[in-house]
Amino acid sequence: MHKLSVLFFTVFLVACQTTHPDSVSAHATSPSRDDLTEYALSLQGTPYKYGGNSPDTGFDCSGFVGYVFKHSAGKSLPRSSAAISHIGTPEKASALKPGDLVFYNTLHKAYSHVGIYLGNRQFIHAPSSGKSVSIVNMDEEYWLKRYNGARRLMP
Repeated sequence: MHKLSVLFFTVFLVACQTTHPDSVSAHATSPSRDDLTEYALSLQGTPYKYGGNSPDTGFDCSGFVGYVFKHSAGKSLPRSSAAISHIGTPEKASALKPGDLVFYNTLHKAYSHVGIYLGNRQFIHAPSSGKSVSIVNMDEEYWLKRYNGARRLMP
């Protein structure tokens, strides 16, 4: 009987180790594109603030994108849109998926603006002074003329 108890206890320990809570939670909580876009959408209406990187003080475009990736996907991004444009993998406009980053030339300088693609040719961004985080259509003439490309950071 003692050998049977030891065997049962050993099997129990092995089972506990293979289903350790850390290994389960790491898989269960890995962020998805939906998590990222839902989080971005929850910040709609946050005012624009140059240099801003918090919903409490406001966002500029790269501050908004960095905040969303940090708080929904646990990824730290560079602070400027130009620097962000060098990470991840390039994507064609026809292959965009929600959560991809889209870049624009809004200051007569390539990659001076960044937003998060939502699907259906729409993206969310922190636009400019006097405005707030909002959704726009990539097919609007203003954005079509200024499109610089896209990057994928989420698998």
